[in-house]
Amino acid sequence: MNFYNSTHRHYCGIDLHARSLYVCILDQQGDTLLHKEFPAKPEPLLHLIEPYLDDLIIGVECMHCCYWIADFCEDHGIAFILGHALYMNAIHGGKTKNDRVDSYKIAALIRGGNFPLAYAYPRRMRATRDLLRRRTGLVRHGADLNAHVVNTTSQYNLPPNKVNLKNVSAREQLGRTFDDSLVQRNIDLDMAVLECYHRELSQVEWLLEKQAKKHQPTYYHLLTTIPGVSRILALTILYEVGDIRRFESVQKFASYSRLIKCKAESAGKTYGTQGNKIGNAHLKWAFSEAAVLYLRGNPGAQKLLQRFQKRMSKAKALSALAHKLGRAVYFMLKNEKVFDEQRFLTS
Repeated sequence: MNFYNSTHRHYCGIDLHARSLYVCILDQQGDTLLHKEFPAKPEPLLHLIEPYLDDLIIGVECMHCCYWIADFCEDHGIAFILGHALYMNAIHGGKTKNDRVDSYKIAALIRGGNFPLAYAYPRRMRATRDLLRRRTGLVRHGADLNAHVVNTTSQYNLPPNKVNLKNVSAREQLGRTFDDSLVQRNIDLDMAVLECYHRELSQVEWLLEKQAKKHQPTYYHLLTTIPGVSRILALTILYEVGDIRRFESVQKFASYSRLIKCKAESAGKTYGTQGNKIGNAHLKWAFSEAAVLYLRGNPGAQKLLQRFQKRMSKAKALSALAHKLGRAVYFMLKNEKVFDEQRFLTS
């Protein structure tokens, strides 16, 4: 957990909502200079904080509508920090909770050096990352549609159809599978959505790759040198990492990527692990997929996995391999070096 501990003349905490803001500004002595609710629009906000712009820091909790506040501060040269929602709730939780109390507590946390920081993602890459995440959700929904087709075939005791539904001919073949018109209509609905996904997502993936070569061409090239890391995995790692320099150590990068588990200990006793869901789920998925794909047709990687399995189960061995890949990616991006498989397998 990282805290913001710089000092300023004025500390502004904003309890942010889609249609309204509750703003609280404190001075260095902790006196309340402003405490007011108003519509969530840039013009009223600028007018309200204008007397305090000489040395002002604005902090908000990380949520879905914080983008425009970050852009507003960047456009007007105002210092901006983003608060980690889970940690903030743990720190300033109280008996009474409302917008007025929350805005004051946010400002008080900034002033006291107890404001837990989240990463304010760069503006120029943010929309591309969101589009990539949207693409991931649609692909997973497409997998659900594939599963529905398979399950429906089993329901009516028909031979399993081992066809690739990405192909037009395969989708047309399934259009004549069921005698019942309503059952067939159900499958046709799956086929129509899958066809739309295939058409749209191929264009989206082309656009994402084009943006990656413009935003971080070096990162993209380095990631694609890892055997098994496909275009999509490279894009996911690239856009979820952002700038590798924001991680002070490989341990912090591994923790952010959910590649390690933290022990829960007290009085010399271990009570399992905790905080396993804290971090970036997209990076966890990417490195887990990369570990499995790295093993395919790779005797050296398979021997490495067997060495791990002498000390742990297969599931833990795969997690250890994903962790090792994550550490390798950290040093690759930080030092701008291509993947050295010989060093990876022997280290």
